[in-house]
Amino acid sequence: MFRAQWMFELAPGMSSSGLEPLPCRASSRGPGVKSVDARGKQEIAKEEKAKELFLKAVEEEQNGALYEAIKFYRLAMQLVPDIEFKITYTRSPDGDGVGKRCVEDNKEDDKMADLLSDFQQQLTLQESSVKLCQPEVDVSQTHISVLPMEVLMYIFRWVVSSDLDLRSLEQLSLVCRGFYICARDPEIWHQVCLKIWGRSCNKLVPYASWREMFLERPRVRFDGVYISKTKYIRQGEQSLDGFYRAWHQVEYYRYLRFFPDGQVMMLTTPEDPPSIVPRLRTKNTRTDAILLGHYRLSQETDNQTKVFAVIMKKKEEKPIDYHKYRYFRRVPAQETDHSFHVGLQLCSSGRQRFNKLVWIHHSCHITYKSTGETAVTTFDIDKMYTPLFFARVKSFTAFSEKPL
Repeated sequence: MFRAQWMFELAPGMSSSGLEPLPCRASSRGPGVKSVDARGKQEIAKEEKAKELFLKAVEEEQNGALYEAIKFYRLAMQLVPDIEFKITYTRSPDGDGVGKRCVEDNKEDDKMADLLSDFQQQLTLQESSVKLCQPEVDVSQTHISVLPMEVLMYIFRWVVSSDLDLRSLEQLSLVCRGFYICARDPEIWHQVCLKIWGRSCNKLVPYASWREMFLERPRVRFDGVYISKTKYIRQGEQSLDGFYRAWHQVEYYRYLRFFPDGQVMMLTTPEDPPSIVPRLRTKNTRTDAILLGHYRLSQETDNQTKVFAVIMKKKEEKPIDYHKYRYFRRVPAQETDHSFHVGLQLCSSGRQRFNKLVWIHHSCHITYKSTGETAVTTFDIDKMYTPLFFARVKSFTAFSEKPL
């Protein structure tokens, strides 16, 4: 009511567009009946003009001319402030707009829910001469669309590679509908799941597809490194004069790199990630302090996924120097094998998934070759064992050495 009164007060005499003047009040000194009839006719004419302007505004709005629609709405409401409620529509003024848009939005949601089947249906309905994909512009060289389906799928396996680079496969699916269908091939995703979980993924239930299993089931990531940083303060030796004692702040990093074939690398060093991460790209690294081993995933009854690994230092065969012990009897040292057993719990933190490893076990096993006995030393998991967080490294998946 306030808005209508305000709009009415804006044009007490004449509308801004030069329309016919608004009727003035009849003089109290004139004949009463004639003044009432004249005023009624003017009100009817004004209301008809307002309806015409309002319907014109509705038409302009539906055509997308919002600026013109606002101008006609303003003119109509200057004549009759509540003209919107005096119009009887034969159909909804937004019948072709809002309702149709809602139906189209629902259809778009359905298409996104099952985009793969929609693309497959579109390609099936096309002529048999139409290939999986078509060049967007005319090219003089041979286009990739002329390759048969088997060759395309082989190229896609090279994209995934033995490093299981599924990120590149998803990026490749954005090229066109044909590539989207190839990237959703169940055989590719099934082989990926077999590489990660082995025999434990024979059954697809409770997942709807192999791709959904890869995305939802807990797993370690291969396209980067898990890194932890540990800090502590160590007391130094007392000075010669005994007046002060130094304190040292110690910092070191732990690096953990997993491979799809079940191997794992671990390195503990004070060097920062920019200098160490490039060396962890392959298993044939020349870093001396690195530990190599194997890992396995285990899903416990409490629905928590844990990673267990057995790692040891790389064996280097040193030539025996017989001349060193030529003139005295050599006392052979007892040969031992050192291995480290590691237990980690796989977690998710923040927006990323499976990007955190929490320490649950760490022990050292020393096996004496002469007697076969094994001595086990278990370390206490304290604040020195900080969680390892995942960091993606683009260079790890920049090259493909073998196809999937």
